[in-house]
This record gives sequence, C-alpha cells and structure tokens, in this order.
Amino acid sequence: MTGNNERIEQELDSLFAAYREACPDRDVSAGFMPGLWEKIEARQRTTVLLRRWTQGFVGLAAAASLAMMALMISPSQSVNPLYLSTYIDQLAEEQSPERLLIQDIAQVDLPDQPVLPGDRRN
Repeated sequence: MTGNNERIEQELDSLFAAYREACPDRDVSAGFMPGLWEKIEARQRTTVLLRRWTQGFVGLAAAASLAMMALMISPSQSVNPLYLSTYIDQLAEEQSPERLLIQDIAQVDLPDQPVLPGDRRN
C-alpha cells in the first residue's frame, strides 16, 4: 500500500509541476488591485451607459404614446366635421348633383303600357 501511495504522490507532484509551468505566477505589484478595479469599473460604465440610453428611449416612447393618445381622444376644433360623422350620416346629408339627377330619373313616370291578357295588374 505504501508503494501505491508513493506512486500517487509522485503523479500528483508531476501534475502540480506541469500546472506551474503552464500557468506562471503573475508579477503582483502595488498597482495590481487598482488596475483590476479599473477594468471592472470600465465594464460597469458601459453597462450603466447602455441602461441609461435604454431607459431614455423607453421614456421617450411612453411620452410619445401618451401624446398620441391624448390627440386621438380629444379632437381639436380645427378638425373638419366631415371626419367626425359616420358614413351613414354622410350618405343621409349628401345632396350631390349626381344624386339629384338619379332621383329625378327615378321619379319620372313611365308611360302606361298596354295590359296583356293574363297579366294581372290593377
């Protein structure tokens, strides 16, 4: 058993040695932590800036939506009354020359036609 443990310890030591060679220690100086915090804050600044722009656009869209809704709810006095009436109202009020002409034609009496035998008109 002790031979097996020694072999495992030697493999572990060789693994740690390979790791130290692959990942050398960085030179830690007095400016390491301030430099690290500058990098972190730079990333946070871009996130905060993006968040502010997004909030600004959302606020602007909400304000524009409210303004458009207010314009739709309360029509101004300068709106043509034609746009405030329904289609049926307009048809009822329409007195165009074409309509008057059609009414005149429809009211023309047709000449009496002879009654044919078997026709039961009064």
